[in-house]
Amino acid sequence: MSTNQVISHLWERPRPFTAHPALTHLLSAPSVDPSFPSDHAAVAIAIAFAVLAFSRRAGLLFLATATLIAISRVALGMHYPSDVLAGMLIGWAAAQLVTGFGLRWIDRLVSLLSRISDPLLAPLWSRFGARIATRRP
Repeated sequence: MSTNQVISHLWERPRPFTAHPALTHLLSAPSVDPSFPSDHAAVAIAIAFAVLAFSRRAGLLFLATATLIAISRVALGMHYPSDVLAGMLIGWAAAQLVTGFGLRWIDRLVSLLSRISDPLLAPLWSRFGARIATRRP
């Protein structure tokens, strides 16, 4: 069970379109899950911060996209702003745990896989890599 599911069972907040049907016009299929916290925001931010730990340029692109996803959840009437902020905090914390504790293991895994794949790919790279590297657009 994810952190978001545990929290949503402890604090069952109805979604905005359920609590305020006259004020919201849904642009997507309604969800029956509680509103707090936002799963979409949590996952998008977790992925973005995890990517940021490896690549600043790609991470910033992912963060911009994650922010748009979070804003869209409020704009679509699926969540309150506090649902999205809580989801973003959970996602950030998850990314910190994964990259903080997992970075060393990921480096070891990449090193191990490189020892396996490099000898297999070296003949292909020497044959085709030089052609690809010398091509000009």
